[in-house]
Amino acid sequence: METLIANPANKEQLNAIKAFMKALKVDFRIEKSPYNAEFVAKIEQSRKEIDEGKGVRIKVEDLWK
Repeated sequence: METLIANPANKEQLNAIKAFMKALKVDFRIEKSPYNAEFVAKIEQSRKEIDEGKGVRIKVEDLWK
C-alpha cells in the first residue's frame, strides 16, 4: 500500500480530513511535529520576509570573509 501525507492549513481542514478518513474506515495515525511550534512560526516568518525582499542575503563564498 501507499502512505498519504496531508498538510491541512487550519483546524477546519484537519477536522474534515479526520471525519473523511473515519467515514471510509481508513486507519490513520497522528504524528506530532518534533519541532517547537513557536520556532517553526519564526522560521516561516523569516522565509516570508526573504521572499518579500526584506533581510540580507549573503553568498556562501562570502561567509568566511
